[in-house]
Amino acid sequence: MSPEELLSVATEAARRAGEILLSHYGSARALRTKSSATDVVSEADLASERAIRDVLAERVPDDAIVGEEGDDKPGTTGRRWIVDPLDGTVNFLYGIPMWCVSVACESDGRGEVGVIYDPVRDELFTATAGGPALLNGSELRLEPPGELGQALVATGFGYDARRRALQAEVAARVLPRARDIRRGGAAALDLAWCAAGRIDAYWERGIKIWDIAAGEILCASAGLHVERLDPSGELPWGVLAAPPKLASELRSLVS
Repeated sequence: MSPEELLSVATEAARRAGEILLSHYGSARALRTKSSATDVVSEADLASERAIRDVLAERVPDDAIVGEEGDDKPGTTGRRWIVDPLDGTVNFLYGIPMWCVSVACESDGRGEVGVIYDPVRDELFTATAGGPALLNGSELRLEPPGELGQALVATGFGYDARRRALQAEVAARVLPRARDIRRGGAAALDLAWCAAGRIDAYWERGIKIWDIAAGEILCASAGLHVERLDPSGELPWGVLAAPPKLASELRSLVS
């Protein structure tokens, strides 16, 4: 399939999932915990992932799938879909409008397309490898700050208390050197907003591949430097996205 065809599949899946999530948003939902008492999954998460998998089964039945809530599905084409049916579940449950759907496709390990859909704002962020980053079909153009002291930087924190404490120590190193820090609570949307210039840079450790797969493609397509961070002490691997001129300084603070 061409990148445009793959993007069409990803867009259909993300929009269908977004419709389901909006129908649940603001109403009571059954919950269960995952890795800790603060790591929750809702019925909306599960319904959203089923919708995505249904689209993929219809249009690319032989492709592999890895998702946050469902079992991994093997494939035979060399393509793999990486999906987060609801990134920002806690925000979703609290009625905070900072959550999204993330759908990415890679071919033989290389990112091909990324889609992040914000149903509340009806904002669809899309990108294909080597192509521009788009928001609702319009190309995103960045005007990055010249130094880290002028940059609004985003990050996130894990569910485990010990990990949050360690992450807070890292954030404390960044805070005096940046314009300010934001913690939105949805890694995929943080990356989408970074590609759109709503924040200038982003880093986070302890995320999962489905949190960042689409966002990495978007940020790279927008001209940002994107890299995976190696584990550091007790903190696991992570990701950093920043304007090329700021990446080295930010890396030195968060590594």
